[in-house]
Formats: sequence, C-alpha cells, structure tokens
Amino acid sequence: MTSHSTTPCALLSDIETSGQLFDNRFDPIEAGLRDRVRTFLQAMLEAELDEMLARPRYARRAKLPSDDSGEAPAVTGHRHGHRSRSLLGTFGKVEIAVPRARLDTPDGGTSEWKSRALRAYQRRTLAADALIAGCYLAGTNTRRVRRALAALFRGAVGKDTVSRVWRKVKSDWDAWNARSLAEEPIVRLILDGTVVRVRLDRQATAISLLVVIGVRADGQKVLLAVKAMGSESTEAWRAVLDDLIGHGLRRPEFLIVDGAPGLENAIAAVWNGMPVQRCTVHKQRNLLAHAPERLHDEISADYNDMMYAATRKEVEARRKAFIRKWRLKHRAVADSLQEAGDRLFTFTRLPPSQWRSARTTNAIERLHEEFKRRIKTQTVLPSADTAAMLFWALLASGQINMRKVDGWQTLAAKPIDQPIDLAA
Repeated sequence: MTSHSTTPCALLSDIETSGQLFDNRFDPIEAGLRDRVRTFLQAMLEAELDEMLARPRYARRAKLPSDDSGEAPAVTGHRHGHRSRSLLGTFGKVEIAVPRARLDTPDGGTSEWKSRALRAYQRRTLAADALIAGCYLAGTNTRRVRRALAALFRGAVGKDTVSRVWRKVKSDWDAWNARSLAEEPIVRLILDGTVVRVRLDRQATAISLLVVIGVRADGQKVLLAVKAMGSESTEAWRAVLDDLIGHGLRRPEFLIVDGAPGLENAIAAVWNGMPVQRCTVHKQRNLLAHAPERLHDEISADYNDMMYAATRKEVEARRKAFIRKWRLKHRAVADSLQEAGDRLFTFTRLPPSQWRSARTTNAIERLHEEFKRRIKTQTVLPSADTAAMLFWALLASGQINMRKVDGWQTLAAKPIDQPIDLAA
C-alpha cells in the first residue's frame, strides 16, 4: 500500500507576521508628539492653578492687599497632591496627574479647586468627540467606529463610547428644535417625506420622516424641520406646519410638494390660496404606472417635451397636444395628467430663470438619498428620535451642504396670478 502526502513549502508557524495592517509603521512625528502631550497638559494645569493662587508651587504666599487698596482680594488656599486622570484626544489616550487644591471660602470653609481647561469628569477632548461623531455620521455604525479609529486611538474607543458621544449631540438637537424662526426670511418651502425603519417595542417598524426645507430671500436653502411621524397623513403634516408657525415662521410665497393628499389637505387648512407646485418628477412616475412598459419611452419623451418647453405659451400648447394624443392612445395617462390640474404647472407663474428649481422636490430627494446611504450599515435605527436627529446632524455637521436655488437673483419677483390654461 502506497501512501501519498503533500508537504507544504513552509509551516504557518515559520512565517514571520507583522500583526495588523499599519502596526509596523513608525511615524517619528506622531511618536514625538504623543511623548510630549502628557508633560504639556500637566504643565498647563499647574500654570492654571498657579494663576489662581497667585504663586507657583512651593513659593510663599504674596502679601494680601489691604481692604482699602481698591484691589480684589487674592484667592487663598493650599495644594494637596495630585489625582490620576485619563484623557482621550486626537493625540491618543494619556494618563495625566491633575493637581488638587483647597480654596478658602468667605464663610471660613474650603472648596475643591476645579480646572476650567479640564472639566470635571471629562474623559475626552472636544476634538476627539467631534472626530468620533463625524466618523459615525459618515456612515459607520457604532461597532465599526472602533475599528475605523483603532490606529489613532489604539482601541480606546468602543461602541459604548460612540453611543455616549452621540447622546451629547441631543442637546444641540433639542436647542435647534426650540429655536425661533421669526427672523428667517423664508420665501419658499419644499416639503416631502421618506420612509425609514426603526425599532419600536423591539420590532422593526416603518415610520415616515417629514422634512421641510426653506429657501431664504437670498436663495440659500436651509433645513427648517424634520419630524418622525407614523405616516404622511393630513394630521401628521398639519402638526409639522403648526409647529413651524408656532416658532414664528411667516407665510411663504410659494410651496413645492410631492402631491401626497395628506400634505395638500394640511396646506389647504393652514395656507389656503397659496401657490403650490406639484413635483413634475413624481407625476411622471404616476403617468408611467398607468401605462404598459412598451409606451414608457414615448410617454417620457412627450412629457419632457412639455415640461421643459422654453416659454409659458409653449407649455400650454404642448399640454393640450399631450392630452389630445394620449386620450386616444391610452386614456389612463391623459386622465392622470388632468388629475394634477394647474398645480403641475404653477412654476410657469414664476420667472423662467426659476423654473429649474421650482419644478421638482429634488432638493429634498437628494437629502433622502444621502440619508438612506448613511443608514445602510445599520438597517434598523434604534428609535424614531434617533432617525430624525441623524437626518438633522448630517446637515448640521457639514456632511451635506445645500447650495442656493437656481434663479435666486429673481426670487423677489412675485408669482403672477393667472394660472395655466387647462383647456384641451
């Protein structure tokens, strides 16, 4: 009997490994900086205490000024050792010896000295918190942040740290929700909603995020509201609009919506008679849903030819031609276009330079896409409040920037009163 065996070229134990990637890369600049951080921090805290006591360590107390000298009396007290404190910053994690002191109080007692540079119970610098939060906002979940920042923090950041940093953002979120809008020169609103999955009662549940973007008089887009609601019902949208008005939002001059019935009913109850533009992209999808796929290219060509006409009269003429053609060829398409009425063409009441930005809700759709890309790594968000706060934080942190609307130079022009001719 013959046995056959295969001998490997080298055993695994014989292969020299260098550990994790980047572990063997030595940077003398970083190494020198980290070695000096501890000394610098301790010297800074000692100098702060020296200034408070008006004398360096081991020095005698200076002569106190008399009560009639006009000078503020010096703070008196005494040092009593140090306490160890760990601090995490962009320089990594260091252990420092924080000086301690007891300060005399007017009632004859003493109080513990507290550093203004290093707050009580502070374990991370503000720059480190900003870095951790920025990494989380960029699309990394809480567990992956530790791996993403391992080379910088050397494993000192875990998922619990990321959660604590994220909870600190809530104070800014609460302040943003409570701000006054009375001084915001808003002339236009863009409103739309998106569906996200969050964890409610330990179950993944779909909720709606209702988003409102405002356009200032100078054309700059700003986020005005983002609310987590159960749906896009009339009551939900009415609550959002009432909240904006309650914070001082003035009546805008123009609205852009996606055509959801709940939103349109809420607008009619709050701002009846307001010029409202229904998103042309949403309506195009509706038209295609009413026709077989073999007609989609032809419908899209006719629809775009109508919507992107150069003048108001051309838009009217091509609309009539669209209705006549598709009423004979596929009536459901013509009926769907007529259902939108003149709200689909409200943009023609504005100067032509604004048509591109006024036809659609694309400004919000872009935010929705970026938000969905961001939460893809988490699948289900922890709560409805977290979903709304995360949406806001992407803009507040600068992860997403919004530019001015096209045609902002003519925003001062009021929409004309005459709607488009619907005769076909």
